[in-house]
Amino acid sequence: MDEVEVVVAHSERTTLRVGDMFLKVDADRARIAVEAEAMALAPVPTPEVLWHKPSVLALAAVRGTALGRLGEPSSASPAAWAAAGAAIRTLHEAPLPPWTGRSADGLAAELERECDWLLAHEALPAELVTRNRRIAEAALRPWEPVFVHGDLQITHVFTGDDDQVTGIIDWSEAARGDALFDLATLTLGHEERLDDLVAGYGTDVDLDLVRAWWSLRSLTAYRWLIQHGFDPAAPGCELDVLRAAR
Repeated sequence: MDEVEVVVAHSERTTLRVGDMFLKVDADRARIAVEAEAMALAPVPTPEVLWHKPSVLALAAVRGTALGRLGEPSSASPAAWAAAGAAIRTLHEAPLPPWTGRSADGLAAELERECDWLLAHEALPAELVTRNRRIAEAALRPWEPVFVHGDLQITHVFTGDDDQVTGIIDWSEAARGDALFDLATLTLGHEERLDDLVAGYGTDVDLDLVRAWWSLRSLTAYRWLIQHGFDPAAPGCELDVLRAAR
């Protein structure tokens, strides 16, 4: 009998692996439904949906290896990163999903709320919060919405031995949004890989705006990570990203 491996578990969702099948259990039924529909719409490799019931999504494992992990150097080749960039460009050029995403105004309110919390609870030095908030605000401009993955962490993109993308996982945050947010999320903590990713993406990218998204994502995620058992102060993670921001 296959062993059951807990991949991730917190109060909002749990992912279990049983052999070559992943079971995703989510407290938010709508989020699970969005994930299933997003994978059906996305013109890039995604996991096969084995079955879907309210609150539970069963997925087949994708082959290949993740580009890396936050806090660790990526062993993936420049060609693999370029292939990821090309796949993301394909997604961004696809028809928009039928549901909307977060607006610049909504993100501005979230940034203010999270920065206030960080300062009130002395979770980060005031100078670090103030400097990164100033950098982050550059991302809060009007953008042309595209089909974004919405949570394109480095562990969510898999490539094979031929350096081609074999699968992109975890689509629960997919929506209409800013293309640069996906590029920033994938390269968070891996700035040295940004040139390879952009080369594969194949169009001009405002690198200053990517850096602004690094600051914005790190500031707005910091409290959630702490409260859900993750360590944003681990080497190479969000705290180091905020410290490196200029």
